[in-house]
Amino acid sequence: MSDTDTDMTLEPAMQWWRRALPASGAEQAGALLLLVATIIAIAWANLSGGYEQFWDTDVRLSLGDTSIHLDLYELVNDGLMAFFFFAVGLEVKRELTIGTLTNRSRAVVPAAAAAAGLVLPALVFWLVARDSGAGHAWGVVISTDTAFLVGALAIIGPKHPARLRVFLLTLAVVDDIGALAAIAIFYTDELHVGPFAIALAALALIALVRFVPSGRGPLYATLAIVVWFGLHEAGVHATLAGVAVALLIPVASPRRHDVERVVELTRAFRQSPSPAYAAAASRQLRDTISINERLHRSFAPYIAFVILPVFALANAGVVLDGPTLERALSSSLTWGVVAGLVVGKLVGITGATLLVQRAGIGVLAPGLTIGRVAGGAALSGIGFTISLLIVGIAIESPTLQDEARVGVLLASVIAFALGAVILRSLDHRRPVTQPGAKLLRPFDPKRDHFVGRPDAPLVLVEYGDFECPFCSKATGMITEVLRHFGDDVAWVWRHLPLHAHHPHAELAARAYEAADRQGHRDEMSRILWANQDRLERLDLLRYADEIGLDLDRFESDLDSEDVAARVTEDEEDADLMDLGGTPTFFVGTTRHVGHWDAPTIIGELEASRRS
Repeated sequence: MSDTDTDMTLEPAMQWWRRALPASGAEQAGALLLLVATIIAIAWANLSGGYEQFWDTDVRLSLGDTSIHLDLYELVNDGLMAFFFFAVGLEVKRELTIGTLTNRSRAVVPAAAAAAGLVLPALVFWLVARDSGAGHAWGVVISTDTAFLVGALAIIGPKHPARLRVFLLTLAVVDDIGALAAIAIFYTDELHVGPFAIALAALALIALVRFVPSGRGPLYATLAIVVWFGLHEAGVHATLAGVAVALLIPVASPRRHDVERVVELTRAFRQSPSPAYAAAASRQLRDTISINERLHRSFAPYIAFVILPVFALANAGVVLDGPTLERALSSSLTWGVVAGLVVGKLVGITGATLLVQRAGIGVLAPGLTIGRVAGGAALSGIGFTISLLIVGIAIESPTLQDEARVGVLLASVIAFALGAVILRSLDHRRPVTQPGAKLLRPFDPKRDHFVGRPDAPLVLVEYGDFECPFCSKATGMITEVLRHFGDDVAWVWRHLPLHAHHPHAELAARAYEAADRQGHRDEMSRILWANQDRLERLDLLRYADEIGLDLDRFESDLDSEDVAARVTEDEEDADLMDLGGTPTFFVGTTRHVGHWDAPTIIGELEASRRS
């Protein structure tokens, strides 16, 4: 058994989730389910006397001769939430290793904003709540609930959300690192050396598991359980076991050798179909993706649709009767939580972003304004998950816990409302230039693929997708436009593979680039358009052979980082301009809106020549 088996039992149960919901829909559904669980918990606590008794039910966990007595509340917060923090740790490791946080220029602004969004809320909380008896509980206000954050953004639905979403997700990763550090450093009261040493030894073994040739899945699972028990008995909050284990799970981009091995096995299966070849090809295909990414993909639906709602049921059930509300609304602790999350996050994130931008240390992506950052910063005041968790860790008094929980719930409502008002008011203002109305990167003859004179007075830029049937139909229009204007027009092709709808489009774009390196891009383009329903890797290799390309060089270029980066550059330009469909045309540097038949495009080009 190999590490590929670690997600085999998890995968089938949630296939419906990935098929039924796009990314934004899943985030919205997860946030709504979390909200429903919160409402149920509050109703349960206020309408029934059995809420506290239920979560106080005793549970016994045993490992050999060692046993641990927990109640259901502790089992959720210490046990189930370890899986949540495991998913957080996987994401942090991926972003630090191969993701956004590896690129300083992209990461510096959200990272600085996140740092300010950790420090300022804690300071605001302490200033307001220092005399409440819980001034040490500043950790309650430092973290943003990522699930609620992206769900709230999907529910509000601001125009052109792509750049803001990327900014907030990058910020959330740094935010999570700060919150986890706070739990580990400031909210561990007493450390028992023996169990802690056992946990460290298990972690050291986990770091070595990657070198085991097979059976890695069971080893990871067994050692992770040992780490959890060790940290729990050591007095460290056991949820940190999830983070510690996740940070040791390897992550890497697919290696060329692994991808080529998949091709070989697939070719063997097509030539001689057999269960053995099918199993080997499937296993090798999984091996091309690191275990970090496979585990994150497998756990994500369970975290969103099971663990977080159960956590909300166990933690959000505060009694909102008259005395409790009266006490909470007059409590400096409650208002310290509200001020820290709402004011601290908004001012800290927005202020740091503005400061870093003005200092020239970093820049915001095109289409992302300070106003939109402020809207996202306001939404970051939705602390919820980690806020409620730290309430239970940092505050012992049940009365003060209730006051803090009221503050978290109130802050989440205010933060959502404030973020919605800011983002929707920005949408209602008429901007001078909508994102995507102007071409972000003008025609560059030295870099772009084009037909026509490099100094032609007229330029038509197309962002397209080789698997898109509309782009295929547009080729006839392009031919007519080129025939009409002759040398007076240059037609420019840029890539915009629509991954959600066209799974082969990116590979086709890379085949086009690989063919261009051998001077045969036009021939490859024609054959791709003629075979849009046959764009598998083996198909592309056959096409390359048909047009006389050096197959070894073609395949090497197809998998090269340079070719992948060339396609990604076009995609990133399109993303920054919030282009959501293909084909998208720009006449000169102005985006064309409406029909793209030949007479319409010719008329726009003629008008641009006269202007």
